[in-house]
Amino acid sequence: MLFRPTRRDFLKTVGVAAAAASTPAVAARVAAASSITDVKVSSPLVSPPVALNRAPLGQSRFYSLPLTSVRPKGWLKRQMEIQAAGLSGHLDEFWPDLGPDSGWLGGNGESWERGPYFLDGLVPLAYQLQDQKLIAKAGKWVNWTLQHQQANGMIGPAKNDDWWPRMVMLKVLTQYQEATRDSRVIPLMERYFAFQTGEMPKRPLRDWGKYRWQDEVLSVVWLYNRTGDRDLLRLAELLRQQGYNWRQQFANFSYTHKSNAQELGLKEGTAPPELAMQTHGVNNAMGLKSSALWWLFSKQDGDRDGVQQQLDALDRHHGIPNGMFSADEHLAGTNPSQGVELCAVVEQMFSLERSLGILGSAALGDRLEKIAYNALPGTLTDDMWAHQYDQEPNQIRCSLSQRPWTTNGPESNLFGLEPNFGCCTANMHQGWPKITASLWMADANGGLAAAVYAPCEVRAIVGRGVPVTIDEETLYPFRDDVVLTVRPEHPVHFPMHLRIPHWADNTSIRVNGKATEGGRSGSFAVLNRQWKAGDQVEIQFPMRPRVTRWYHNSVAVERGPIIFALNVAADWNKLRTRGMTADWEVQPKSTWNYALEVNESTAESALKVTEQNADKDVFTLNGAPVRIEVNGRRVREWQETQGVAGELPQSPTASSEPEEVLTLVPYGAAKLRITAFPELT
Repeated sequence: MLFRPTRRDFLKTVGVAAAAASTPAVAARVAAASSITDVKVSSPLVSPPVALNRAPLGQSRFYSLPLTSVRPKGWLKRQMEIQAAGLSGHLDEFWPDLGPDSGWLGGNGESWERGPYFLDGLVPLAYQLQDQKLIAKAGKWVNWTLQHQQANGMIGPAKNDDWWPRMVMLKVLTQYQEATRDSRVIPLMERYFAFQTGEMPKRPLRDWGKYRWQDEVLSVVWLYNRTGDRDLLRLAELLRQQGYNWRQQFANFSYTHKSNAQELGLKEGTAPPELAMQTHGVNNAMGLKSSALWWLFSKQDGDRDGVQQQLDALDRHHGIPNGMFSADEHLAGTNPSQGVELCAVVEQMFSLERSLGILGSAALGDRLEKIAYNALPGTLTDDMWAHQYDQEPNQIRCSLSQRPWTTNGPESNLFGLEPNFGCCTANMHQGWPKITASLWMADANGGLAAAVYAPCEVRAIVGRGVPVTIDEETLYPFRDDVVLTVRPEHPVHFPMHLRIPHWADNTSIRVNGKATEGGRSGSFAVLNRQWKAGDQVEIQFPMRPRVTRWYHNSVAVERGPIIFALNVAADWNKLRTRGMTADWEVQPKSTWNYALEVNESTAESALKVTEQNADKDVFTLNGAPVRIEVNGRRVREWQETQGVAGELPQSPTASSEPEEVLTLVPYGAAKLRITAFPELT
């Protein structure tokens, strides 16, 4: 029997009940706490100018705009409204780990990562939607941390002194401060970082924090850019020295095959060994940002190149068609019947968002869109009341049975409240809100960059302090056109950077109806001009259907950032009610074992694209705005094994079955699906 989830065993042995080694059980509160509930906060319509990197840090190519600068519109706003009406908006009402007894609310309950994880998505969701109910919910949690800082500077539940969950809470606080300008946040972070700097030499990073140090460095840089306190640079160096060297792992990458519990040294009831931590999917997803982030400090080419080096190695040895690498729970090879954890999806998105800003790499924007518009919706129910722990690109059944995972349990690909383990239940909420915040970024010269495309409105400061609003109207990624309407407070000169995806050869750009140079695919086009109210930019990205190659030379069908899948008709069976939601098995009701009559040279003629009205939810079978038809034949020898699609036949393969016209839909709309197909001879 495979070993059960390592994080559960970790919690049993060293996690939530760990006694604080250096803080008293009942700590004194900071002197200002008595008046803290009277502090007023605001949510400005136009955010303040971006805080650029202070010397000696290197300059990022682009900078994240303050939270609430970008507001969702159109289909994206609808996705976030569904999220708010689902688990994200109600999880704390019935899930004990986020109930009133949480340690992050002063209780005796769960005191490790669950509360901070939940807030890391709830805070941006609440403020981007301006949902007053969610703002009040988030405020209850944030205020507890702000009101209960200990006298020595420590934050969070006193019964658990692990650095790791505080790394997540620091990300929460930075977002909250940007949304509200709450004056309490920066002093609290200053006191906490001063305490941590003195404490870390005798109580260094361990366990999960050792592998996730880069997430705290983000908050350290955020604060340094606002205060200039050089002691923060010393803390950043301590974190890097005590943390795991991700760049070194990928400079000589040795984890090139599917992992298993025995070789990783996993034993039930003990903490995971180092080898297991280094091959852990979520750790790798979070580690992707480490090299780009440290380049701000080192300015070395090796750090600058590190992100792409990591992605290349993961793609080569573990890449799967939805933009992710397999890891169920540990690195699992390139078979599309292997899974990937939802936590890894949202954490890789966040790593790409931050790395894209620092490096200005258009390729990272391409990867971010592919994950966000495929892997993210593909592992959630349409109403976002249930999710999977592991999703598979070739997913023909979601059932309570043993599968060929590396180390996960038999419930891993069920849709439910907390299949396999509850970390994703707490952490999944950051996906849509954080990519929304990253749609637009700023440059150091008062300009703006369209880093990722989706319908939205951005309000920012450009040029020498001029407020501007840009309306982005689009059905991208389902359509090929984007229209930007620019409305500065008065005419102003600033550069606008437009990401041109690698697949978008011959992109056209028009300003006020006049053609401009389109820009090279896989780069940023720059429109550097004076802008006045009502100026329009029209972009058209040619979305030609194409074929890409995967495991056993299989073919996948892509168009723009969307990958297409054969939907397998599904029968949803409720296993049990879980508070306000339920756990579900999903059984197949239609044939799935097809090969496609298409390759790279025939893609444009063999793939028939049909666009439909986008008047429904776009990541559902009924509402998907685009479909692709292709000819295929059934391959009878390709059969189910252990609840998954068996070994893919090596392409090309033959079939004497009748030819059929198959309809492919966007990956995110198909919960049972085939994404990587054999190619017919």
